[in-house]
Amino acid sequence: MFLQKAWRSAAFGVYGFMHFTKSGFERHSKNFRREEMQEQLEGKICVVTGANSGIGFATAEGLASRGATVYMVCRSKERGEAALLKIQSTTGNRNVHLEVCDLSSVIEIKSFASRFSSKDLPLHILVNNAGLIEQNRVTTSEGFELNFAVNVMGTYAMTELMVPLLEKAESKARVITVSSGGMYTTPLMRDLQFSENNFDGTLQYARNKRVQVALTEKWAEMYKNKGIGFYSMHPGWAETPGVAKSLPDFSKALSGKLRTSQEGADTIIWLALQPKEKLVSGAFYFDRAEAPKHLPFAGTAGSHALIDSIVDSLRSLCNLSF
Repeated sequence: MFLQKAWRSAAFGVYGFMHFTKSGFERHSKNFRREEMQEQLEGKICVVTGANSGIGFATAEGLASRGATVYMVCRSKERGEAALLKIQSTTGNRNVHLEVCDLSSVIEIKSFASRFSSKDLPLHILVNNAGLIEQNRVTTSEGFELNFAVNVMGTYAMTELMVPLLEKAESKARVITVSSGGMYTTPLMRDLQFSENNFDGTLQYARNKRVQVALTEKWAEMYKNKGIGFYSMHPGWAETPGVAKSLPDFSKALSGKLRTSQEGADTIIWLALQPKEKLVSGAFYFDRAEAPKHLPFAGTAGSHALIDSIVDSLRSLCNLSF
């Protein structure tokens, strides 16, 4: 077990430095096709969580610049309003709106979903971007470990509650979940809230991101007859306020080598624009291409068999009934 963990970490470090950095993006981008990003999104309704900074802001701005109606879901009203005004100014798109919601609270997500559903609009694109790394064990007011609450419960509850609106968009709907290459370092685990004594926020984040990838597979299977495409993706190692705050040593060590937020958001925008027949529902994407979900010899693939029991736990914890 120790040797396998060591192998995962070493393989991830080498693979990441080769591919996830700015130089990796520049190398991969030589194969990008400009015409794949020319599609416009007038008439399309998009929801982007965690949209006030970093990759979420770049995503909201990229969608708005292509004419989409964008709803930015942010925890902070003040920061959200500042980001909203900036996007409206830079894109000239007035159809950008702020929705205040704390993604660590299932109660608030349900309230947002109720408000948004009352608009009786189809939802074409949901981007589950909101996420965090909290290095200390913090418990939310609803009794959940904070990383898990935002990264897993928030993603799960938001997606499930938006399914009826995604169905309204008929065959054009898609859900894009922003995961992380950190998930390569860990298998899927039943221990969702890190009950171990020595809490490790970075490891918990990696576990959360593995759950997101497995959830995307499960959603693709569950809703294959509803016309909704489900995709997870890795933005690479980007220089964002969240990374600087949560991983200061990492940010400092790779100073000058990290991607911009726009480069991190590139594949999200790409996934939003491609004809669905070009994409594989349930797949994991990186730099505009389908990517492996497991590193060689990492022993993580078999763990995805746990996703059914994890979905049952999440449904119960979120008190969702279908």
